[in-house]
Amino acid sequence: MNEIVNSADGSAFSYTDPVAMERRLFRMMCAAIVVAVVASAPLAPWRVTTGLLLGGVLSLFNHHWLKSSLNAVFSTAESGKRVKISAARYVLRYFVIAAVVASAYTLNLVSIVATLVGLCSFVVAAMIEAFMQIYFAIRNREET
Repeated sequence: MNEIVNSADGSAFSYTDPVAMERRLFRMMCAAIVVAVVASAPLAPWRVTTGLLLGGVLSLFNHHWLKSSLNAVFSTAESGKRVKISAARYVLRYFVIAAVVASAYTLNLVSIVATLVGLCSFVVAAMIEAFMQIYFAIRNREET
C-alpha cells in the first residue's frame, strides 16, 4: 500500500524531471568528450585528439544554440507574439559548424573522422540516459 501512495505523488518517478534530464544529458556530453580526449591523447595521433576535442566543443555549442533557439520559439509562441526566429537563423548553426570543421580540416589540424565522432557526443549521452531510464524503471516498478 505504501508503494501506491508514493506513486501517486510522483516521488517514485522523480528521475523523469525534464530539467534534471537536460542537465544530466549536458553533463554526460561533457564527460563523454573528456573521456574520449583523455583516452586518445596517449594512444592516437594529435590530429585525432584535436578532432575529438573540436567535435566535442562544437557538439556542446550546437546543443546550447539549439536549446536557446527552441526556448525562444516556444516562449514567443506561448505569449501569443509573432515568432521572430527565422528558418535561416535556425539552420545557420549547421553552416557555422561546417565552416569551422572545414577550416580546421583545411589547415590540417584535425582528423575529419575524429571530428565527426566528437560531434556524436550527444548520441553517447542519450544512450547512457536511455540505459539509466531503463534501470530506474525496472528498479522502481511496483510489484503486481
